[in-house]
Amino acid sequence: MAKFVLAIDQGTTGSTVALMDARGKLRASVNYEFPQIYPKPGWVEHRPADIWSSVTKGIRAILRKKLCKPADIVAIGITNQRETSLLWDRDSGEPLNNAIVWQCRRTTEFCESLRQKGHEALIRRKSGLVLDPYFSASKFRWLLKNTRGIGRAVKAGQVAAGTIDSFLIWQLTAGESHVTDVSNASRTSLMDIASGEWDEQLLRLFEVPAEILPRIAPSSGVLGHTRGVAGLPDGIPIAGVAGDQQAALFGQACFAPGDVKCTFGTGSFIVMNTGQQIVHSEEGLLTTVAWQLGENTKPVYALEGGAFVCGAAVQWLRDGLGIIKHACDIEALALQVPDHGGVEFVPALTGLGAPHWAPDARGTLSGLTRGTCRAHIARATLDAMALQNADILRAMESDLGKRMRPLRVDGGAAANELLMQIQSDVLGRKLIRPQVIETTVAGACYLAGLGVGLWKNPAEVRKIWRAEREFSSAMSGATRRQRIASWNTALRRTLLPQD
Repeated sequence: MAKFVLAIDQGTTGSTVALMDARGKLRASVNYEFPQIYPKPGWVEHRPADIWSSVTKGIRAILRKKLCKPADIVAIGITNQRETSLLWDRDSGEPLNNAIVWQCRRTTEFCESLRQKGHEALIRRKSGLVLDPYFSASKFRWLLKNTRGIGRAVKAGQVAAGTIDSFLIWQLTAGESHVTDVSNASRTSLMDIASGEWDEQLLRLFEVPAEILPRIAPSSGVLGHTRGVAGLPDGIPIAGVAGDQQAALFGQACFAPGDVKCTFGTGSFIVMNTGQQIVHSEEGLLTTVAWQLGENTKPVYALEGGAFVCGAAVQWLRDGLGIIKHACDIEALALQVPDHGGVEFVPALTGLGAPHWAPDARGTLSGLTRGTCRAHIARATLDAMALQNADILRAMESDLGKRMRPLRVDGGAAANELLMQIQSDVLGRKLIRPQVIETTVAGACYLAGLGVGLWKNPAEVRKIWRAEREFSSAMSGATRRQRIASWNTALRRTLLPQD
């Protein structure tokens, strides 16, 4: 019997469902977008029903391709937008409100109050994360404070809370499994990364009752079984779960300490495997759990730095400014000029992430002249995507005290040849792009396949991974320094206090 793994990659702007065979080949994938909701400036929400609908549409579309029988699917893997948080009713499974998206900044004031009270060091030591509205804990608190009748429902045991992976597992198992994996739990600010358990002190600080949270499980291994999902037989094991960036690290076969990848998605994220060592950053980076392969193994940890807006900046050029019709048009437009022409775009559209952590920062577009055209803005946007990553990488090198290995790149925007060359130029490093650039999907498949024994160990998975192209820097050191200096000037303007 042929064996296949079904992957669900639930992202910020849409959901991808894909099918991988036992040789590690992605046979098909489909994507369905859903609306973004912006109730106020800096606020971002999703309707959970839209998320679930996009997933079920994807499953049906994959099955209609008839590449395999539903009974040939031996495991399901899930990867997801990580910090996005929601509450739902344990009896009906119905969401109690919209999900608060990881980009949302509505809890900035509360996080600042915790900082002023001196709690930041404790939160960072236990969770590995900076104190920022990005993470789930303050989002859960906001939902608990702003959902009508929630107090009575919590006391009655009717409320379940979780990140998107937990919500999807609940839906796929008809409410039988309320569970998250250790990588997603490590992004909430509520888990002690050393023990892998919900921490009582952190729960008290954020006023989140432990009883509404899911059980924490390894990233690979059976977390539940399908029940009542249209088109799928009951009993398929959900055997691999990881947050999207950890899944991409796994999908890039970054299994050794020091291996590093950058995913170009809605945001961009650099993650480096640090093995079983917990490395606390002095440079504004995050310490996180990469994955855990089974109950009887130790977690693998990572350093991470993320820019909140990467591909989302291109979407803004398309939807907000209307200077391109399709996201893929940006490369051709940017190639119409030799460089950025002095234009600097700092895409702090939802604040700035690592290594600055400035949630109140707002985007700036500077250096405009009478000669500025659409192409200069497009080129400045690609430059900004790469320069943000360069800032993160240099901070990571400072924490490590050494130069890093070649950077493995993935995500949709990694297909942009100009962007990849700019990234190599401003980093002064080699980039390696894999044959399968949607490595979040691949990572979810690999974890699920390992969870049911389709592959015996990561060494078998490593044999599947293949490079497609390398990019080497063609920029002189002097030119690189000038480009970075111009970017830093724009950054300083962006980081000035807002009136």
